[in-house]
Amino acid sequence: MSPQPSEEAPALVITPPRGWAGLGLRELWHYRELFGFLVWRDIKVMYKQTALGAAWAILVPLTQMVIFAFIFGEVANLPTDGLPAPVFYYAALLPWTYFAQSVTMGSNSLVGSANLLTKIYFPRLILPASACIMNLVNFAIAFAILALLMAWHGLAPSGSALLLPLLLLMALVTALGASLFLAALNVKYRDVRFAVPFLVQVWMYLSVLLPFSALTPERFGAWRYLCGLNPMAGVIEGFRWCLFRTDEAFAARAEAPWPLIAIGAVSMAAIFALGLVYFRRTERMFADIV
Repeated sequence: MSPQPSEEAPALVITPPRGWAGLGLRELWHYRELFGFLVWRDIKVMYKQTALGAAWAILVPLTQMVIFAFIFGEVANLPTDGLPAPVFYYAALLPWTYFAQSVTMGSNSLVGSANLLTKIYFPRLILPASACIMNLVNFAIAFAILALLMAWHGLAPSGSALLLPLLLLMALVTALGASLFLAALNVKYRDVRFAVPFLVQVWMYLSVLLPFSALTPERFGAWRYLCGLNPMAGVIEGFRWCLFRTDEAFAARAEAPWPLIAIGAVSMAAIFALGLVYFRRTERMFADIV
């Protein structure tokens, strides 16, 4: 009696992406459990063997707020649009800290997971994306401090605060686009990890310090909307406006930043598209040179 032929498992052929490949949402959905595992792994590893744990999510923006409020509020006397300096700067540092941490961690995500890249296949996009998603936990923790600061100074959020998730999504997409580009570049040029902190620092000064209302139409005209080329400028101004637009002193000095946000949304899309295209075109080389 001849043996029965065994059924062979279907072969999976993995081919590198070609041309202007998209996100590959179907593949990402197929690996959704791995994506969730990596996000949870990053959350646990972030504060592992630390004395203060998740308190670092509060201490970083809080310490920066104290420094900014003293140097730029008390010493330099920069305008704060009628808001108390601590609230003014913390409301800006909250989305900025999320963005900066996401870009910093996302840019190092491929090199930091070299052992995974060289052993198994999975969508490489998961690694920088997990860094951006994971930092939402830090954002939620730090947001509680902003609520306490607003209560301390007698500031109540306006109904426009319901738009904050859309602005946070704008910061997330911008961070993901920058992370994709820098992570792919970091695989080939390891000195990128030294350039990223400098880039983030410069980006912070362009986003946090100067309120859009200080660029008066009389002096700058339509040129002031060039700030919108920096998507985080629109995100930060949007955060302030959505939270404090019912405050009379603030509303009298700060105009609605919707044109700034609209320009920033276009710039955000360009940054994301550039990062995604470069990432997908270089993805086939990651395992060979990481």
